[in-house]
Amino acid sequence: MGLAIFWFVAIAALWTGFFVLEGFDFGVGMLHRLVGRTDAERRVAINTIGPLWDGNEVWLIVAGAGMFAAFPIWYATMFSGFYLALVVLLVALIVRGVSFEYRGKRAGARWRGTWSWTLTLGSLVAPLLLGVALGDLLYGVPIDASQEYTGDLLDLLTPYGLYVGVTLVLLCAVHGAVFLALKSEDAVRERAERAARRIAVVAALAVLILAVWTQVAVDGRIVAVVLQVAAVLAVIAVPWLIRDGHAGRAFAMTTVAMAATVVTIFIDLYPRVMVSSTNAAYDLTIENASSASYTLKVMTIIVAVFLPLVLLYQGWSYYVFRRRIAATDLEPQGTDRPAPPPTGLSAPPTAPAAPAGD
Repeated sequence: MGLAIFWFVAIAALWTGFFVLEGFDFGVGMLHRLVGRTDAERRVAINTIGPLWDGNEVWLIVAGAGMFAAFPIWYATMFSGFYLALVVLLVALIVRGVSFEYRGKRAGARWRGTWSWTLTLGSLVAPLLLGVALGDLLYGVPIDASQEYTGDLLDLLTPYGLYVGVTLVLLCAVHGAVFLALKSEDAVRERAERAARRIAVVAALAVLILAVWTQVAVDGRIVAVVLQVAAVLAVIAVPWLIRDGHAGRAFAMTTVAMAATVVTIFIDLYPRVMVSSTNAAYDLTIENASSASYTLKVMTIIVAVFLPLVLLYQGWSYYVFRRRIAATDLEPQGTDRPAPPPTGLSAPPTAPAAPAGD
């Protein structure tokens, strides 16, 4: 039971890490058309996360793999019941990843505009669906005595789950706006700061409503209440920090807000891993959904060896790509400009055209 609890905490940490890191990626994807009025400015926004977004998505893969290995019954019930929603999520993540790669392959405005829209939509749909899934875990979905999901797609669209999804989308948006304010220059930075101040107000209200709703719906724990209050206060502080030029501190506040919001879901979920709306006796718990002790021991050894290496590598990549990006740093794409003549030499004269006919 001890290792099972450890792995529940580890999976909660992986989901939290994913939303903290990939959250600002989602936010940048949602906002890059808003903060970028020209193609160069949109490229600035995209390039702030270009070296980071695929590494951040690894946290989602590891979270899913951890659920599969440590809690196979939880994984089977959730992934089979949420199958259609997860297919849509997968499509959103694929389209989003393809958008990063394909957008700059051609210079046409229509081509780039199309991939910009797919990047925006993919970045919005993914956190929305993941938020709905996390909210449903806590609020409850139809599960029978055989630990099987008995509902359909509409049963996943619970009001609480949908609201969790919307709240996480708003937190991703303000998280991304602050990240852009931290990593960009000139007009992109100014628009990102303005967006961060405006979205923060809406996000703080959304987190406050979620905290109250959670207490009414699931009778949350005191620790969760404290974290929810901390999340609200952290988002409220963002406009003042941005106004005073403290983008780094503002990013720390959005990180706290995102982490606290996700962690509270798992705190209120414990010792369950998935709530049954059919009957509380059918809830999936840490005890009845976990793997054998030997499996958990092997997984723990693997994590102890490789997780520090992953963290070191990711920390190194953030350090290497830490500087701000401006539009002047980017060369025009899709243009075949002739190379300038060598320094100090004049360009060779062009040969006269041949006469027509013979």
